[in-house]
Amino acid sequence: MKFSGKALKLGDNINTDLIIPGKYLHLEDPVELAQHVLEGLDGDFVKTYQKGDILVVGKNFGSGSSREQAALALKYAGVQTMIGTSFARIFFRNANNQGIYLFESQEAVNDIESADWIDIDSSTWTISNTTKKRQYNLQPLPEFLLAILENGGLVPYLRQKEKTKI
Repeated sequence: MKFSGKALKLGDNINTDLIIPGKYLHLEDPVELAQHVLEGLDGDFVKTYQKGDILVVGKNFGSGSSREQAALALKYAGVQTMIGTSFARIFFRNANNQGIYLFESQEAVNDIESADWIDIDSSTWTISNTTKKRQYNLQPLPEFLLAILENGGLVPYLRQKEKTKI
C-alpha cells in the first residue's frame, strides 16, 4: 500500500480523551463524532485537517481508556494513516479494526515537521520525506494485519473471508 500526503505533526501522550472528549461519547453517528475529533487538543483540527494528510505523532498515542470511538472518529474525519513513535496497544487494535494504517518509526517522527510532504510505501517499508529529501525505515507490519487493513478493517476482512468459504 502507498500513501502520500502532507504531514500534520502532533505531540506525545495524546490520550483517547483528547482524541474524542468524553462529552461526545453519546453520539451514535460517526460522521457527527468526527466533527469533534482532537477537539480536546486542537479546536481547529477538523478545519485544518485535509483528507489524505498524514498524522505524525509522538509516543504513546491513544493511551487512556479503550474507547473505540477514538479510532472511529479519526476514520470518519478522513485519517487513513499515521506515523508514530509508539501507539497504545488497545488503540492500535481499534485503529487497525477500523482500517487505519499505523506505522512506527522513531527516526521519521523526530525529523518530520508539519507541512512536509510524505510518501509511505509498505512494500519497501520506507517513508520518503520529499520536502527534506530524506528516507526512513518503517517497522514492518505482520501479514495478517496487512490483510485486515487491505480489506478496510476487521469487519470487512471477516466478511470477505466468509465469502471465500462459500
